[in-house]
Amino acid sequence: MSLGFVLAIVASGFITGGLARFAIPGPDPMPVWLTIAIGLTGSIVGAVIGRAVSDDNGYAVSFLSFGVAISLVAGYRRFVQHRPIFGPGAMAFPERGLGVAEQREKLRQLGFDPDAMRRDPKQLENLRLEAMLRELHRAGVLDDDELQAKLGRLTTRTGER
Repeated sequence: MSLGFVLAIVASGFITGGLARFAIPGPDPMPVWLTIAIGLTGSIVGAVIGRAVSDDNGYAVSFLSFGVAISLVAGYRRFVQHRPIFGPGAMAFPERGLGVAEQREKLRQLGFDPDAMRRDPKQLENLRLEAMLRELHRAGVLDDDELQAKLGRLTTRTGER
């Protein structure tokens, strides 16, 4: 086995693992070696299953390999990080997992709070509604007084400002 062949396998594992991480919404910080391991494991297991069930169909092998890698990322998130796979909790920065403590520290050194990187859904909804009101004002549907009244009702409804 040549060095080029080994590097191609490692690069393929990294790409497959990276794409599997992107397929699941939310942050998944993990070391490079874990991304490569997930990609290679997904590729090998998917290839074995794909060849057995599809009579060596290349499409089935490829999609099963990617599907197994996605399943490994989902399993890592659920059982190692103890986070949901989908929904609002999936968008939160993890508190546990391989390399998470180091990533959290790096973010803090850069001046970011990992726990404050996700906005509250109510705050996002209020920002969306405010933008819609301002667009109606810009289009001439609401005059200045109506805009201020509606913005006032929006902020009193949520108790902000």
